[in-house]
Amino acid sequence: MKTDKNSNNKEKTSQEETTVEHERTTTHTENGNEMPAEDSSEEQDTPPANTPEQDLALLQDKHLRLVAEYDNYRKRTMKEKADLLLNGGERVLGDLLPVIDDIELALKNIQTASDVTSLREGVELIYSKFIDYLQKHGVKPIEAIGAPFNGEEQQAIAVVPAPTPEQKGQVIDCVKTGYTLNGKVLRFADVVVGE
Repeated sequence: MKTDKNSNNKEKTSQEETTVEHERTTTHTENGNEMPAEDSSEEQDTPPANTPEQDLALLQDKHLRLVAEYDNYRKRTMKEKADLLLNGGERVLGDLLPVIDDIELALKNIQTASDVTSLREGVELIYSKFIDYLQKHGVKPIEAIGAPFNGEEQQAIAVVPAPTPEQKGQVIDCVKTGYTLNGKVLRFADVVVGE
């Protein structure tokens, strides 16, 4: 009998578990009908998959924004370039103003000056100040006299017989000084070459 009681207890426990499982998987409505409960193991967090039309709309929106951003960048750089061209020489011209002030002062003093040597010294000071200004901005004179003729920096305006054999092919005189800006020729030197 003892075994019958144990088997009855086991049956009761098994029936209770089945009932609990059934209640968990079904939901009762107000009118008593049973409906299967939603499976909680389904992923509720993932958004529904986009349709091809939605994907196309997203890509078109991204493309439109990218084109607008590029257009704004292009306009901004064009404006910056225009400003640079318009005001690029501001620093160069600003540094030139003290030299102009000295020239104006010299012109005023020429009217009343009686000493020519002091006037000459003043003009030489202005000239040296202007040459320093040019060198500060990368402009350098081309040294020509006594050097061999260089067609990349000089142009021969005359050819004369060389006074000595050593001066053949060399620059004897410089009529107009040439200048370079950071190594690039601004103006060729007009020279006389010995032959």
